[in-house]
Amino acid sequence: MIVTLATLGPLGRLKAPGTWGSAAGLLWWALVVRLAHAKGGPHEFLFDALVVLMAICVCGVAAAFLGKKDPSEVILDEFAAMPLVFLFNPYVHGGKSSLLLILLGFLLFRLFDITKPFGIKALEKLPGGFGIVLDDVMAAVYANLALHGIAWLWAIL
Repeated sequence: MIVTLATLGPLGRLKAPGTWGSAAGLLWWALVVRLAHAKGGPHEFLFDALVVLMAICVCGVAAAFLGKKDPSEVILDEFAAMPLVFLFNPYVHGGKSSLLLILLGFLLFRLFDITKPFGIKALEKLPGGFGIVLDDVMAAVYANLALHGIAWLWAIL
């Protein structure tokens, strides 16, 4: 059951599993997190933090079961980190450009998650679920900051 949760069922076995995990996380954010927490804020931050903590535990146990340090089929890390891309960003909660910004947020997250710049790669060396999940969390933080900057520039132009 732990491995099934960590791989999001069959999604972790598809080609480009990280992208599928990110897409599932985007859908989760759009249908659950965004609707439940209207325009973000402290409640959304707390909810996202709890999901990340759960992912650290589940991914660590699943990796141990699979006998790998960071199995590519374990994609709960991308799923849990994806909503952080949109945290505290009012520009993704409506308006004519929100859909474009949401797509851009997804692409920025994948870019940072795949390339792992600015110290993200070092986080993979942390033990267990911490190394599996925290590199994705940092990729989401970088994507969040970039998206905030782009949205702000977009709004003033």
